[in-house]
Amino acid sequence: MRILVWLFRAFLFFTLFAFALNNSQEVVVHWFFGQAWRAPLVIVVLLVFAVGCAFGVLAMVPAWWRHKRAAARSLPPAADLPSPPSPDPKLPDGI
Repeated sequence: MRILVWLFRAFLFFTLFAFALNNSQEVVVHWFFGQAWRAPLVIVVLLVFAVGCAFGVLAMVPAWWRHKRAAARSLPPAADLPSPPSPDPKLPDGI
């Protein structure tokens, strides 16, 4: 299974690398007030992807905090938790 995962990762990397090599033409991104930015297409696509990932993570932060607080409130105090059983001294490593 590990080999399949690494083969998939290699395939994905080489596919994206080929995409980058095939799309090295310069594009113009037009901003407000007549501003323009020239860059290779692959750089523009990479930046848009990175900004989208950052917005997605930032959008999830409040929900993560809420879930973390709710989980902390639902756990009993450490003193109320039962202690784990001690290992049998006759068995090696408690197994």
